[in-house]
Amino acid sequence: MEIVMDAAALNGFLAREFPQVAGSYRVERSDAAGILARLAVDEAHLRPGGTVSGPSMFALADLAIYCAILARIGPVALAVTTNASIDFMRKPAAGRDLLAECRLLKLGRVLAVAEALIFSDGGQDPVARCSMTYSIPPK
Repeated sequence: MEIVMDAAALNGFLAREFPQVAGSYRVERSDAAGILARLAVDEAHLRPGGTVSGPSMFALADLAIYCAILARIGPVALAVTTNASIDFMRKPAAGRDLLAECRLLKLGRVLAVAEALIFSDGGQDPVARCSMTYSIPPK
């Protein structure tokens, strides 16, 4: 599949359309293999016990999958999540950013299916796995 939006284009799109996430989330890579997105973990993302909250990990996966789709179809702001499943597998490392490695499994005319594995920066074992289906609006 051809890449329509690289990491710089995706980050610019996010800054314009979703300024509320631009400070915390960033696309680091967009290529034929998929997307690598980063959550810059700070106090707002922590839960009691000093670990990253589930909603923060879910948001990272959602952003990575959304960007993986946009990287192929272009800046379609109204593509929306229609189904999501997340498995929390281990506690993220304290004091480290989270990285989501995302790949598209299917890109159709109206639906896209993708998965993301989330890792603590520098870690080798995933802390969560997420699969999502997105609805792509008609052109």
